[in-house]
Amino acid sequence: MSSPLEAIQAARAWAAADPDAETRSELEALVAAAEAGDAAAAAEVTDAFRGRLQFGTAGLRGRIAPGPNRMNTVVVQQASAGLAAYLIGREPHPSVVIGWDGRRGSERFARDAAEVFAGAGVRAILLPRLLPTPLVAFAVRHLGTSAGVMVTASHNPPADNGYKVYLGGADDGSQIVPPVDGEIAALIEHAAETPVGDYPRGEVEVAGEGVWRAYVEATAAIGQPDQGMVGASGPKVVYTPLHGVGLETVEAVLDAAGFPPVIAVPEQSQPDGAFPTVVFPNPEEPGALDLAMALASAEGAELIVANDPDADRLAVAVPDEGPTGWRMLTGNEVGLLLGWDAARSARGHGVLAASIVSSPGLGAIAEAHGLQFVQTLTGFKWVSRVPGLTFGYEEALGYLVNPGTVRDKDGISALLRVLTLASELHERGSSLSEELLALAGEFGAFESGQVSVRVTDLSRIPATMAALRAHPPIALAGAAVLAADDLSLPEHGAIGDILRFTLDDGSRVMVRPSGTEPKVKVYIDATSTDGSPAQRIRLARERVAALADAVRPLLDA
Repeated sequence: MSSPLEAIQAARAWAAADPDAETRSELEALVAAAEAGDAAAAAEVTDAFRGRLQFGTAGLRGRIAPGPNRMNTVVVQQASAGLAAYLIGREPHPSVVIGWDGRRGSERFARDAAEVFAGAGVRAILLPRLLPTPLVAFAVRHLGTSAGVMVTASHNPPADNGYKVYLGGADDGSQIVPPVDGEIAALIEHAAETPVGDYPRGEVEVAGEGVWRAYVEATAAIGQPDQGMVGASGPKVVYTPLHGVGLETVEAVLDAAGFPPVIAVPEQSQPDGAFPTVVFPNPEEPGALDLAMALASAEGAELIVANDPDADRLAVAVPDEGPTGWRMLTGNEVGLLLGWDAARSARGHGVLAASIVSSPGLGAIAEAHGLQFVQTLTGFKWVSRVPGLTFGYEEALGYLVNPGTVRDKDGISALLRVLTLASELHERGSSLSEELLALAGEFGAFESGQVSVRVTDLSRIPATMAALRAHPPIALAGAAVLAADDLSLPEHGAIGDILRFTLDDGSRVMVRPSGTEPKVKVYIDATSTDGSPAQRIRLARERVAALADAVRPLLDA
């Protein structure tokens, strides 16, 4: 919309047709406030109607509110009509499985989507209840459907929700990638020309519990052959699903694999879309694991594991001498532990993969074990599609340990592998922390860090990237910048909106906009082969910290 007046006119038309009484009432009140001179209300209406919520390789994700640039039942129905048209154009008898998590609006959106699919002639199968995201990726393959839709905003703030799409057939239950996302987006635009009330509705099937049980059995099977003995003698573990949907499935998988129960954080055990105990329901955010750490200390636990609210990511914390008594491992540390775990079982056959912003340490592990190493574009949709994949990860707490079962990041199967490894080490009188020391001794220390700047003014993100392109640093923390590469350019593979700075001490700094949140993210990697394993880690961490201090002023410019 080119003006506030046009936005208000569009908002009135939207409200008149909105089938959701809650968002209709919200929009009518917002329009009335804008017309009465409320500048904030006018700005909100203008933004909500300035365009459509972008459909991309993450599907849809945005704040729940009325308008085409928000998440609501109208946008969900339009997206489902467009996706249905794509599937019908691709095959004669398409089908789709739909799941949802515990966020506000998720079940309503899932049922709306299913009814629109069915009305368009696509067989629609709803999962039996709210379940983790990996269940949808699994169900696409298990049920042999043409596609899958998961209604979730993963670890986004409580006000958000989303619509994530998987494809079956040759895509094997992976997330959509270009050019398919663009083709679906065009069909959604066309579908939006039809009034929502005119979409036919159809009968929806509800999957039985067999889908969930099959996932539990398949996931439990990736434990060690002596899993009962290993689990029984393993470390004491505290778990939190962060008000999400992970607990039931985690408990079932661990029980089937022969592990004793975890100690769940009671305040965060049940799904709650308000996420009352955390500022952001993201285990990467400071404070998210405070309750888990307090409980673990009180219980004398030796390990903390956490899923994000839709349970496709995993966080791990270990005992530490710091003020809380615990240290959360970075995504790269967990990735290297799981990569080493996978590599030693691969016996020289297979592929390890990580996104380009993840630690180069996985490449060293792959080389030492005679395995191929592949770096992918950012986003797990690319990691999961690597041919011959044995293990893949990205630093944002996403891990794929069982590509034969799920072709997406899976925080539940990754949790099982972490506990299996921790139990094995525990039997030997060791721990995950000590294994990280051993890896540093064998391969050198690979330490990583991240600096993020969250913005409210989205224009700051491209402005920051443009400033760094125009005036890249010539040195960072006393090290010269040997190369400043713009990875969006064809000569660097057109990988994406990423700037990479390679330093003369072997360190690497990469800057990119977040794909799912209003952030600019900086990824820092440093390595050391000097001294003992502990000294190597300390030196690499010091280097990461120095580089983090050096890049912060660049983001605030």
